[in-house]
Amino acid sequence: MEKELNWLDFTVIGMYFVVLIAIVLWITIVERKADREKGGNVAAYFLGGKNMSWAVIGASLFASNIGTEHLVGLAGAGAAGDFAATQFELLAAFSLMLLGWLFVPFYLKSGVYTMPEYLEKRYSPWARSYLSYISIAGYILTKISVTIAAGGIIFTSLLGIDFWTGSIIVVVITGVYTLFGGLKAVVYTDFMQLIVLFLGSVALTYFALSELGGIEQLKAVTTEAHFDLWRPASDPDFPWTGILFGAPILGVWYWCTDQFIVQRVLAAKNLNEARKGTIFASFLKLLPMFIFVLPGILAFALTAGPDSPYQFPIIDGKTEYDAALPMLTMNILPAGLRGLVVSGLIAALMSSLSSVFNSCSTLITLDIYRKYVPEATEKKLVLVGQISTLFLVVAGLAWIPLMRLIEGGLFQKLQSIQAYISPPVAALFLIGIMSKKVNEQGAKLALMTGLFLGVSRLVLELMKSDLTGAAYYFADINFLHFAIMLFIICSVVLWFGSRNYTSKNLNINELTFSRGVLQLEGQRTNIILSTVLILSIFVIWIVFS
Repeated sequence: MEKELNWLDFTVIGMYFVVLIAIVLWITIVERKADREKGGNVAAYFLGGKNMSWAVIGASLFASNIGTEHLVGLAGAGAAGDFAATQFELLAAFSLMLLGWLFVPFYLKSGVYTMPEYLEKRYSPWARSYLSYISIAGYILTKISVTIAAGGIIFTSLLGIDFWTGSIIVVVITGVYTLFGGLKAVVYTDFMQLIVLFLGSVALTYFALSELGGIEQLKAVTTEAHFDLWRPASDPDFPWTGILFGAPILGVWYWCTDQFIVQRVLAAKNLNEARKGTIFASFLKLLPMFIFVLPGILAFALTAGPDSPYQFPIIDGKTEYDAALPMLTMNILPAGLRGLVVSGLIAALMSSLSSVFNSCSTLITLDIYRKYVPEATEKKLVLVGQISTLFLVVAGLAWIPLMRLIEGGLFQKLQSIQAYISPPVAALFLIGIMSKKVNEQGAKLALMTGLFLGVSRLVLELMKSDLTGAAYYFADINFLHFAIMLFIICSVVLWFGSRNYTSKNLNINELTFSRGVLQLEGQRTNIILSTVLILSIFVIWIVFS
């Protein structure tokens, strides 16, 4: 029989919120006041005063990323035998190192606040506007809506609150502290939430493994698919070809060019702190395999057999594997620890949502509003950033019903939608940094081509059950293979579209590749740590193959 949260659990949850509120108040009253005195309202609110250390940056990079797709989606993928989904976490470590070693030097050198602002300096104002609007749309279609949906699932499963009420609670609480505290509040609460999440996940894994009877019993009741990172090229979900060649494209976009992530390193004290932060986050990205996917596998093992006291819920005739973590939490943990895990689940959802709210409001304010109202004061810009959150909340809630029409679990839904919008942006940043030969004409053609193909794929996937012939084939291409195809097409269009056109943007020398900008001197420790990390990933690939 499923346990219920008792007074001790609610006490732990209450303590979490008390600490959270205390941090937000401290940031809002003390820290942001000091930052405003040093660098003004805009720098204080949107970039935390530009004085972040590597530990806080690394923890925030990890915690902000650890949202719906990890707590609900990755555990669900583990339970469903989709262990290959873990590859996204391992490859993320490579992407984070690429961010620190290649991209960050150019970003900090240019002095930008946003990624669209960087595109304007490298290409044109049109490219800046495009990325601003497509990023906001992407946040609504992916991060905001999926996180809100997961919040609803968690509140329903653990607290007995209906889906929509749970979703609204997540949005309101998170929106309030994001509004008042700005990026610094987001980053420091991320640090605290990371600790809670880690402790809760470790406790859950330990008790689940103890309840099952150890590693040998786990091996006895699971299949090879539960521990195999590599799938055949014909696999409909995670083919190895898509993992090795398609997933890195998503990684470059998400970890190296997305405002949601990059805003943290833009807030660093200097390049060295930013680079250390990305390496620290890279090591942290090895953890999800053990603290998120493994509990999902344990949940599957505990439900094996018709006589098992533990069972996944059945919704519309399908096993709801995304309920793996809530099911484990309520069934196997003692009082107090249940509250800790629930706090960790709520913390991760809130950290992810607060980050996307802050990043999106930054784009709306600095890349859209300031364009039309250049005379706006810093105080007015901060106010606009706060108000813009309301639009994001409404849009995210409105998109949730449509999310259910897309095939796959939460994790796959997020990754697939990203595959439709990210390759053109990844091509512009990566090729734009590496070569001076591409220009604003090629960038415009590549972005429009990518937008047309990406939107076409999304619309056709929603209609796939009614399609036949070539349209069905296009809608049925694996999302990772589609990402490869779209990246190649957009890269070719970018390169050849730039030919026979004289660029009007001549001041790009410091925005394109040079050894001097990378600042590789005095980086021995960072190089050693990066090498250790790469070797660790290869060992994991070999062990789980």
